[in-house]
Amino acid sequence: MTPDDAITTAERAVDLSGSDPARARALAHVVLRSAPAADPRGEAAAIAHRALAVAARELGDLPLAEEHLRRAVSIALLAGLPHRAAQARLSLVHVRTELGHPRQALAIAATAEPHLDRVEVAKLGVHRAVALSRLGRYAEAVSHCDHAVDVLRDDVRFLAGAMLNRGLARVFLGEFEAAEADLTRCAELARDAGLDHLLALAEGNLPFLAARRGDLPTAFTAYRRAENSLFGYPERLATMRCDLAEALIAAHLPGEARVLLDLAVPELAAAGAEVALAEARLLLARVELRTGDPHRARQSAERAAADLTAQGRVALIPLATEVLLRARLMLGPPSGELLVELLSCADALEGAGHREVSRALRFTAAEVALRLGDRPGADDQLARLASGGSDVVSRQATALLRALAGDRRGAFAAVRAGLAEVGAAAMAFEDPMVRAHAVRSGEPLAAFGLALALRTGRGRTLLAWAERWRAVAGGAGRPVAPDVDELRSALGDGALVEFVRNGDELIAVAVTPDRVMLRRLGPFAAVAEATVRLRYGLRRTCLLDGRAPELAREAALLERLLFGPLRGRLGDRPLVIVPTGPLHTLPWPILPMNADRPVTVAAGAAAWLAGGRVRAAWDGGVVAVAGPALRCAEAEAAMVGSCHPGTERVAALRAEVMAALERAEVAHLAAHGMFSPRSPLLSSITLDDGPMMAYDLLRLRTPPRLVILSACEAGMAHAPADGAPLGLAGTFLSTGSQCVVASLVPVRDEETLALMTTFHELLAAGGSPARALTTASGKTGVAGFVCFGYGDQPTATGREGSATQLDQDPT
Repeated sequence: MTPDDAITTAERAVDLSGSDPARARALAHVVLRSAPAADPRGEAAAIAHRALAVAARELGDLPLAEEHLRRAVSIALLAGLPHRAAQARLSLVHVRTELGHPRQALAIAATAEPHLDRVEVAKLGVHRAVALSRLGRYAEAVSHCDHAVDVLRDDVRFLAGAMLNRGLARVFLGEFEAAEADLTRCAELARDAGLDHLLALAEGNLPFLAARRGDLPTAFTAYRRAENSLFGYPERLATMRCDLAEALIAAHLPGEARVLLDLAVPELAAAGAEVALAEARLLLARVELRTGDPHRARQSAERAAADLTAQGRVALIPLATEVLLRARLMLGPPSGELLVELLSCADALEGAGHREVSRALRFTAAEVALRLGDRPGADDQLARLASGGSDVVSRQATALLRALAGDRRGAFAAVRAGLAEVGAAAMAFEDPMVRAHAVRSGEPLAAFGLALALRTGRGRTLLAWAERWRAVAGGAGRPVAPDVDELRSALGDGALVEFVRNGDELIAVAVTPDRVMLRRLGPFAAVAEATVRLRYGLRRTCLLDGRAPELAREAALLERLLFGPLRGRLGDRPLVIVPTGPLHTLPWPILPMNADRPVTVAAGAAAWLAGGRVRAAWDGGVVAVAGPALRCAEAEAAMVGSCHPGTERVAALRAEVMAALERAEVAHLAAHGMFSPRSPLLSSITLDDGPMMAYDLLRLRTPPRLVILSACEAGMAHAPADGAPLGLAGTFLSTGSQCVVASLVPVRDEETLALMTTFHELLAAGGSPARALTTASGKTGVAGFVCFGYGDQPTATGREGSATQLDQDPT
């Protein structure tokens, strides 16, 4: 091999290092084995070590990459080849950034730049952008990438890299459309050029983009795809997990974020990716704190703080300190020393540009001052926050100041103003899941309003404030509450019970024809645990995989915990129930007191009232759908047709079912169902051509008034905030359906057919959905189905006389 051949082979190895690292390594080793005879100056060796470094970087071995680049620089300088040394330094910029030294990386870039040509300077800018982004200098990163894109039109690998880095910087700047265009273009270039690693990175950052713009379901779907495409690149996969976790934290999903970070941190540590590792440990500390694990949060924050200090990343150190201080506050009583540290950290956070975190910590400091009896100190901090803006923290501070001064009316006004701002901001999101998570920033303010209302001891006041928060979470946009007199009139002889949480205490507000009552029920944790046990026992009974003798005992216990102080007042009245939190998963009709009582479950009193205002005659048709692989589905659909003359049978295809749902008054879907607790709007009903997800249902403009989901667990819901139960049933109701009947547990096919036969016979005879379900459950002994929404209006779909019953309906 001649010297020219050695240089040509080494440069070929550099060219291949991004697309075929294994082949690049093989060529580089050929060059090194031929030295020194074929490479007397060492120029080819310097290039070969650079190729080995880039290949090692692509394979996730950053320490090895740095070792090869250092050798390349040394060989080039000894040989008097400043240009070759600058080329190696160009690659070293990215590696030093990923190893945790972005400032050093920028210094290396400055040293290399005078010895590089115009195209190489543009390539250097692509690597500089990574270091700048790590330091939070996103606009500068975009500027460097803009220049690179203009210059590097013929170098696909670096052009795609420029698109990738610019796209990520634009995500942080909130320029989501431009970011998506860059990432998409990067993926196209990489796919056409066979640059699998860049393609994987572009696709791997789509979950981060989706989550940052508020599209969480798309983020999770893209994440599952990216996991497959990034297989074999553990450091890249870990970085993608961290990016998505950060967005999930912002969306108030710390549990989901922690799962990702628990995977990412050891992967980054193994890869030696010190910059990303420090950030991951900081994120992990934050989610450990938010998920109630202060011991681990303190450990993670201490390691993150040490790493960030070593890297000179002073802007992030106060964030680690904030976690440490909050962990100390959770682990022990407050002290004057801790108060001083809290205020010092709040100042440091503000100085580093973390204004929102600073203001939240300053409010915590004010609360600590109150606990320590330092009223003047608390007043000073609260006044500073109240006058410092119009955000939620400002409203909280104003409300607390007024409450401390004895101005309850003024405190309520501040809470209402804050909730109005939260609700107005959330209205920008059409996606109910995103909206439900977006309003959670207002939860502390809503909780303060509920606590104030509870102190009045008046059921009307507590009901009003609970409903205001449900209105905001449910997408009303304004914190409005229903008129209690209108509510009582609509209930007629019935009763409504709304459950409210105040910390770990559960409270019930009952509305009956003659009064509004407030009853404190005790610890919520006991009720939540009993609900889980009851559902487990009911599942066992329904699936016949074991006897559950404890089922009756658990049902009686729950009835006592939930309705003990109210039982006598409720009598045997029809009942509307408004749950909170995990109570959305409780099959309420199974409680002994509800055996013969029509029960409807609603997202809120106002939501139930709005459903009752839909009083037009039922003039549409009935549609029935039989899904695949369900033994009694065809028989069930045929039964619906026999009960309701003129029923339309619809093929179990997504397009046809969606079209039918637009024109039907009553829809019966007999199919397999799947509930997705992490992403409730990914819950689905199985059709012949695939799942019809809750997200698909959001496109409905005129949904059926009554929907019967004869599918396992189709009534399950997750409520990120009270007033926003998410799932299949909740989605139908949010798009305009009046009533949904669905199961909260698996039910055997034959039993479902028996229940539904009786239910539809009663429905066709003019019975209301709630009354028909109660009677059918009693006659067949089949439990697990619940009536959601407004279930008191007869359907009048099948037989003479039902229209008269509708006119006489007292509710």
